[in-house]
Amino acid sequence: MISDIASGSTPKVDEDYYTDSSGIPFLRVQNVTDEGIDLNDVKFIKRDVHNGMLKRSQLKKDDLAFTITGRIGSVAVVPDNFEGNINQHSVRFQLKTQIANIAINPRYVAIFLNSALGQSLALREVTGGTRPALDYKALYSLKTILPPTSIQNHIVSIMRSAYAQKQQKKYEADTLLDSIDDYVLRELGIEMPAVEEKKCFVVYAGETTGQRVDSHFHQPYFKKLYSAINDYSQIFSLKNLVSELDYGIMPTQDYADSEDAGVPMIRVTNLLSDGNIDMSDVKYIPFDTPRLNLKRVKTNDILMVQCGSTTGKIALVPKDFEDYTFGSFSFVIRGKKEIINQYYLFAILSNRLIQEQIKHTWNVVTVRPNTSKPNIENLLIPVPFFKIQDQIANEVMRRRSEAAKLRQEADAIVEQAKERVERILLAEV
Repeated sequence: MISDIASGSTPKVDEDYYTDSSGIPFLRVQNVTDEGIDLNDVKFIKRDVHNGMLKRSQLKKDDLAFTITGRIGSVAVVPDNFEGNINQHSVRFQLKTQIANIAINPRYVAIFLNSALGQSLALREVTGGTRPALDYKALYSLKTILPPTSIQNHIVSIMRSAYAQKQQKKYEADTLLDSIDDYVLRELGIEMPAVEEKKCFVVYAGETTGQRVDSHFHQPYFKKLYSAINDYSQIFSLKNLVSELDYGIMPTQDYADSEDAGVPMIRVTNLLSDGNIDMSDVKYIPFDTPRLNLKRVKTNDILMVQCGSTTGKIALVPKDFEDYTFGSFSFVIRGKKEIINQYYLFAILSNRLIQEQIKHTWNVVTVRPNTSKPNIENLLIPVPFFKIQDQIANEVMRRRSEAAKLRQEADAIVEQAKERVERILLAEV
């Protein structure tokens, strides 16, 4: 079925091969999904690299991008008018146009290879020990159910419709989550200043006493931000609202093999942008790690990223993750119940009113943006009466719950479509 195949390669990071978003998309494993090519967080290479040393792995219309290490066997069809390339963890292959007078629809082949049937066949061919992979021999030997073209097209139609419905549900969920920010500010009666990044402005020496002297810190926008906050009737520093605000644990030894030998650790990479926590990729901290029991989270604790490109991102700990530990590049934040509703605290810390304050504290001189415990303790938090806190908290959690339901429905639509496709394929065997 394969007429041509080529593997990708990865130029060294320290070489002059990469560029900004004006370059050629350079796909990594996470960019190749069963829904197609995902350009979120994609890297870019220079055009002369694409046309030179990486010419053989250029992606063309209807090629299949196929991951061969890491998340093995994920396949995406290259769409019309797409220009891109792949790294060494993927291959691209072209399909024959037909076999035994049966025309081949590349989108059907991708659907089959992404199915449970296709995945089980691919994993049988995996070689290697510590880093499993598929080699060329394994790829050429992959088996595929090839029904008549009309059935291939029908299967493509089923999955295309399912993915379209999924995208609509996800759009509705994202719209609901995006509405939370404005809702909270509207309930508080606070109007955010327009975001602006001035290239030239004046700061007098007297205004910098005891403060940083970099241009980011003294952007006029931040003055307007604090003015808007201070106009609110009741403002507290975060340190006066919490019973716990501290760094996580720094591993002092290798990770444990399982939960029988250690405690699950919530790392920065487990915190999602929507405020949830994904523990599908979990590491374990050995039970004998010093101070481990002092670094355990409780239900509804807030975790905040302290260092890296997502500094300030926060998530709420669900009951299922009670007593997990958390990493040193994050803070745990636990409000005082007698002063603040924890759900309200989560809602306001998520809000751009506070996220912009965190951005103001960033140390941008270092390689990675970061903030500090004193900076977070001094965040200015508007605190309305409990009745308003409860009202805001309840509405925010309602919208989050509805968004989660929409996402579950989106996933269910695709899973049901895959099951339908599998029944059709088994009937063809």
